Amino acid sequence: MTKKVKIGLVGCGRISQEHLGAFEKIKNARIQALSDVAGDKVKSISEHHKCKAYKDYRRMIRNEKLDAVVVCTPPNIHAKVSIFAMSNGLHVLCEKPFSLNKTEALAMQNSARKNKRVLMMASKFRFTDDVVKAKAIIESGLLGRPVLFENVFCSKVDMANRWNSKKRISGGGVLIDNGAHSVDIARFLLGPITLIQAQFGRRIQKISVEDTARIYFQNKSRTMGTIDLSWSLNKELPNYISIYGTEGTLLIGWKSSCCKLHGKNKWETFGRGYDKRKAFLNQGRHFMDCITKGIRPIITPVDGLESVKVIEKIYESSRINKWIKVG
Repeated sequence: MTKKVKIGLVGCGRISQEHLGAFEKIKNARIQALSDVAGDKVKSISEHHKCKAYKDYRRMIRNEKLDAVVVCTPPNIHAKVSIFAMSNGLHVLCEKPFSLNKTEALAMQNSARKNKRVLMMASKFRFTDDVVKAKAIIESGLLGRPVLFENVFCSKVDMANRWNSKKRISGGGVLIDNGAHSVDIARFLLGPITLIQAQFGRRIQKISVEDTARIYFQNKSRTMGTIDLSWSLNKELPNYISIYGTEGTLLIGWKSSCCKLHGKNKWETFGRGYDKRKAFLNQGRHFMDCITKGIRPIITPVDGLESVKVIEKIYESSRINKWIKVG
């Protein structure tokens, strides 16, 4: 009989349901316990998933013989929870944004190294089939040299009563929230980002953080990029990623993905679009393989740190309204 990897989950908000649904479908994983400061909520969810409930994650980690934890708390305690877990011998899958600043991210990276634990930032788009296929197409040279990258995550969501819009908890607004995905996708597909400039739009919602942002970037090979982010505007586009190369164009869409080479009349479909549940399942399986088979995480602690550093530079650029280098 295959030994089950015992998993604890810290934080029972919206995103936790996606992780729970994924791990319940993985044969060698078992959800052992959940923790959340909201006692009634965690009790109800734990009863549904037939596992133990705790209000204090530290007590859960000390009492349960866990192998790993999934950190789904607000970002202001990602580092605290992750480091405590790794110091107690557990592997960690931590939701994005990885941390609020590079000091915390570096401490998390150092803890993973010191304790020889797997530490992986959760970034669902890295595990979306179409994004993975797009990376293979780009690396094959089929598109030639990438010249322009465009990413759009703009949809209208009321953020007035959500922790994501409380700066002391989230670290910022739509930039650190959705932008964490954007930065990781860009780095995954194109490599390190070297130059950044950012601007915030007119604030539409009555919140204290930015709700619309536009980011310009350049990577090491001088590919230009734009990222549009908003909680207050709908840009109802079929594609969330567009890449224009010297030999062709590639589009990653919500319902399908395709590419077309210069001189060709036909678009070639290479993907069926965005499947959120499958992305979480792929991510969970990869995390399990890292634990049980010792393989290197697709998203390393260095990737988590670099993502945080780029986000910090974007905020710095928005304050001075200039291009700045990413170290």
